Amino acid sequence: MTTSAERLRREGRAEGRAEERRELVLRLLTRRFGALPAAHEGILRAASPEDLERWAMRLLDARSIDEVFGSD
Repeated sequence: MTTSAERLRREGRAEGRAEERRELVLRLLTRRFGALPAAHEGILRAASPEDLERWAMRLLDARSIDEVFGSD
């Protein structure tokens, strides 16, 4: 049985991992394409872990920032 404290710790760790991913993707995007437009940075800040993973993979081959954030 999971206690409230355990659940909160798990949620906190998950949020921490998501924030680390977000910061890593931001650093990689900035290194590759320069400073991000405010709109893209806002999208990145609100992204789900799944979005962050998808964008991290896309930025390996993307020729522009729009290709990273483009639709599927």
